[in-house]
Amino acid sequence: MKIKKGDQVRVLAGKDKGREGEISRVIPQRNSVIIEGVNQVKRHQKATSETMQGGIIDKTMPIDVSNVALLSPSDGKPTRVGYRLSESGEKVRVCKRTGVDLDG
Repeated sequence: MKIKKGDQVRVLAGKDKGREGEISRVIPQRNSVIIEGVNQVKRHQKATSETMQGGIIDKTMPIDVSNVALLSPSDGKPTRVGYRLSESGEKVRVCKRTGVDLDG
């Protein structure tokens, strides 16, 4: 996956199209990400010893990684991600639009 936790992304498809947020969790097994405040659903929660109180709660659900685009750190527009090797020989993520390094 080319997207990591902490990246700023924009949703490209679905009910929250156009919304932006920070990735709080990446699920590579399902090829999806969880973005803070995006794709909220209502879930009925049964009262348990941990939660103490039941009711209807808002829960953030995963979004497929193909439906989000990383925002460029230089201008804030959606971009694709590429890779290049740095001088020290390590792999670095690069913004395809502007050529700016995304890591570090």
